[in-house]
Amino acid sequence: MFVSALAVVWVGTTVVVPSAGAAKTQVVTAAYGYWLVAQDGGVFSFGGGDFYGSAAGAEGANQPFVGIASTQDGHGYWAAQDDGAVWPFGDANTTYGPASTIKGLNEPIVGITATPDAGGYWLVAADGGVFSFGDAGFYGSMGGQHLNARIVGMATTPDGRGYWLLGEDGGVFSFGDAHFYGSAVGQVPTGSSTSSTSFNAPGFVGIAASTDGEGYWLVESNGIADAFGAAPKVGPSSSLSLNAPVLGVAATPDGNGFWEAAADGGVFSFGDAVFSGSMGGHHLNGPVYGIASAASGTEIRPTPL
Repeated sequence: MFVSALAVVWVGTTVVVPSAGAAKTQVVTAAYGYWLVAQDGGVFSFGGGDFYGSAAGAEGANQPFVGIASTQDGHGYWAAQDDGAVWPFGDANTTYGPASTIKGLNEPIVGITATPDAGGYWLVAADGGVFSFGDAGFYGSMGGQHLNARIVGMATTPDGRGYWLLGEDGGVFSFGDAHFYGSAVGQVPTGSSTSSTSFNAPGFVGIAASTDGEGYWLVESNGIADAFGAAPKVGPSSSLSLNAPVLGVAATPDGNGFWEAAADGGVFSFGDAVFSGSMGGHHLNGPVYGIASAASGTEIRPTPL
């Protein structure tokens, strides 16, 4: 969209563009974009999430990629391998984390979460170990403690002074200033599936926090999302029709919705999350393991007056 000699006023996630020489205004919506990362390090960008590169085929990208995290302005991202190696792209800082593997891992890394100011990030391992880099503080972990199921995801509080870990069985572990709002232990399997392919086997796969930090969503491999605390109940309460299991979740910047990403690249949007495309139905060299919101990226879509 090209706007000449017009003032553009941002109102939340709405852009108001005054019409030249008239009192009328044209309203356009700003839809945040997202990135997907596949097992081979391939990155796929949608909506306002610009493409800044990928590790697919790069020398050293020889371990599965398990997660992706956005920089604060949405002009870059980090992609993490299961051995702890982190690959920066765009304006992602290159000095926060290891350029190679983390030595002495007991279990593989399963996710990466950036601090709110993107001045650092955490890596979380399947045994609950937490590794902090940059300005990411260490507030505790489940490493070395008994777990009934492996850890599969992590989310941070708004001020970055705490975080939650999610177990595959729906268990939630809170650290720092992260409050515990409940867990989903005992809720799997979830009941009858409405999809042609059922993914009801035990499998919570991701956690996403509301922007105010007063709640979170727990997402299962069949797409069902359980809301806790003040997180809006905007997700599906029954299984999605899926060709492959959901493996990732990312909240919108305002915390009123989220996207789910399936292993085949399918993307499902809920609440105020806007669907901007997916890799569903396209050839992939490896399954999609992570999704990240393009924090400040915007896609401008004109709305008729």
